[in-house]
Amino acid sequence: MGLLTMNLENQGYKGVTAEEGHQALRLAQEIIPDLILLDLMLPGMDGYEVCRLLRARAELQHVPVIMLTARGEELDVVLGLEMGADDYVTKPFSVRELMSRIKANLRRNGTRQEKQETAPRTGEVLTAGQITLKPDEYKVYVAGEPVNLTHKEFELLKMLMLNKGIVLKRDFLLENIWGYEAEIDTRTVDVHIRYLRQKIEENPAQPRYIETVRGVGYSFRSP
Repeated sequence: MGLLTMNLENQGYKGVTAEEGHQALRLAQEIIPDLILLDLMLPGMDGYEVCRLLRARAELQHVPVIMLTARGEELDVVLGLEMGADDYVTKPFSVRELMSRIKANLRRNGTRQEKQETAPRTGEVLTAGQITLKPDEYKVYVAGEPVNLTHKEFELLKMLMLNKGIVLKRDFLLENIWGYEAEIDTRTVDVHIRYLRQKIEENPAQPRYIETVRGVGYSFRSP
């Protein structure tokens, strides 16, 4: 972490490091950071559990979390995202890529908080087939049963439902939900879509709601 901390400081950021999971959780509660870089391979308490406990704290629920992982398996990534991480970077990664993601998450999080503070409550409920999404309450129901979505999954589903029948490009989704610029190459959207389908589709292998448009992006349809 020494080299990473040095690179962060060279970019104007102030970093605080933790050597193990319990310490990371304690420091996060004490200082309430603007963003958390979370290595999954931590002694004492692994990154998955740290992330889950971070999200259980009201004061830390909206702090962006980027996982740093040497694991390339999609199931490992999906598990981290399900625990509440906003995105992941697989080692080895370039400093430029990491800095781009840090800036995007900080910018996106600041914009989202401003909107929450200034935007009036609309009360608009989105419905399609058996899916009901309540933006003001941050709740989603499928066939009347509540579905537990992560923050990014919720925002992704809302964006798709608001643009029902329109094909949304991956670059558009990355920019408007994650705040990433087009040149950042990431499978984040695809991973989130796959896991979102597992939660809202009766048969994720043959989705009724979220359609893949090969080479372009995704479209929401109402069966």
